[in-house]
Amino acid sequence: MDGEPYEVLESQFLRMQQRKPVIQAKVKNLITGKIVPRSFHQNESFQEAEIERESMKFIFSHRNEFTFAETSNPSKRTVLKPEEIGEAAKFLKSNLEVGFKKFGEKIIGVDIPIKVDYSVKTASPADKGNTAQGGSKEIELENGLKIQSPLFINEGDVVKINTQTGMYVERVEKTK
Repeated sequence: MDGEPYEVLESQFLRMQQRKPVIQAKVKNLITGKIVPRSFHQNESFQEAEIERESMKFIFSHRNEFTFAETSNPSKRTVLKPEEIGEAAKFLKSNLEVGFKKFGEKIIGVDIPIKVDYSVKTASPADKGNTAQGGSKEIELENGLKIQSPLFINEGDVVKINTQTGMYVERVEKTK
């Protein structure tokens, strides 16, 4: 639409008496990230956006820049700023495979896996007390991210995190 890629977030079919039907939708510009409401009539048509996906591996971050390498050719690297990555930046860890979304030559987004395993860097000991409702405590993961987890998680455990919600899912590996 207007030469830029959009994604439909919500849509609703609406037909009023004596009028032509319309689709009311919320669309998101994939380049700017702006969400706008828009009505579409039956005579409108759009060209499908050619969005390419490329598999990359996160290497490291330094001075607010994130460095990625192609999985097939590690010498070919790409450096992105935090604005280009968005919320996914806080879930990145070394050697994590991600997908770049490209529109033409421009990178318009980074897709990370929905669930990722992290090792627990620091976890305070569980406090005994009121745990009738199930207690939780704050833990710090290997990439510096702090989340809430159940009381039985200890330092050195490997836990699975949902990157869409930022919440603990399960313990993958327990320390001895």
